[in-house]
Amino acid sequence: MSSMTITPQFRAPTSTVRLTRRGRLVVFLVSLVLVLATAFILLGGASMATDKAGTPEPTTLVMVGDGDTLWDIASTVAADGETQAMVQRIESLNHLDSSMLMAGQQLLVPAE
Repeated sequence: MSSMTITPQFRAPTSTVRLTRRGRLVVFLVSLVLVLATAFILLGGASMATDKAGTPEPTTLVMVGDGDTLWDIASTVAADGETQAMVQRIESLNHLDSSMLMAGQQLLVPAE
């Protein structure tokens, strides 16, 4: 008669910490916040802002006449081929939502 010996297999101990989906999300978010905070602290010193005020762009005041368009006004001030860029600068200077103008309206136009 033969006898057979069964030896138990060695199992590595399993971790006693088990994270749920919410736990993994919390660990991920905390890690992300730490990485972003570190990057902000390290790169935050590279700001180019100063206490001195910038120099304003030289402008002239133009009164809009009957039938004037923003394109007409921009083309009188802009260099050849730069009318579209000048229209955008005038819109930006005057905080215009559209290119529609009214007679008697005053516009700031870059003085070049």
